[in-house]
Amino acid sequence: MSEVKAVILDCDGVLTDNGSSWQNIHEHFGTENLETLERFLNHEISDDEFMADDIRLWTEVQPKIHRNDIIRCYSGITLMPGARELVHELQSRGVFVTIVSAGVDVFVGAIAGMLKVDDWAANGFDWDEEGWLRGPAPTRVNSHEKGLMVEKLARIRKLDPESIVSVGDSSTDLSMMIPGSAFIGFNPARQRAVDAFEAAGVPIVREGDLRALWPHIFDGEQFPDSGEGD
Repeated sequence: MSEVKAVILDCDGVLTDNGSSWQNIHEHFGTENLETLERFLNHEISDDEFMADDIRLWTEVQPKIHRNDIIRCYSGITLMPGARELVHELQSRGVFVTIVSAGVDVFVGAIAGMLKVDDWAANGFDWDEEGWLRGPAPTRVNSHEKGLMVEKLARIRKLDPESIVSVGDSSTDLSMMIPGSAFIGFNPARQRAVDAFEAAGVPIVREGDLRALWPHIFDGEQFPDSGEGD
């Protein structure tokens, strides 16, 4: 087994206890996009079309949306148990830790700063100079092709795929597993994800504590007693 040099983490449902940072906004405005979500998961519409439809629903409820309105949608969301400890111990071991998420950049960026990860990428919005929503920003992380970001990281940091481990909770996260790299399914909430992980033959951690990833990342090792608190 190659030495692990980079761990790439999804955010929603992995580093944080929410299912989707997009769904959190729907809950705030009292909207729902289940039909569009199903079409998106079935590859019938693109990330750009999906984001544009979400914004259409929200602006039907509130025509003018400020950046602060979006930030308030994430009040009460907490880190997944073990998030701080995992990132700290990985970095202590010299592992590059990054977040690749198709979630909302306002939220993902805050989590990235809180955990002090080495890099992050997410999707989001186009704001005017006063912070009012103009529309979706161009897609940076394609949900069905997250491996493009993994390949970019490998090129920039001159990493062999065998030294990269990705972690996600959904079926689309499997796209992070570029040829030669490893993937761990973490705490899948949907049966679709469980089925996809089992079909791909990847390890599945079903408990909601990120420290449980350690034996899968480092070949049976137990998580070190770091003394770090949540």
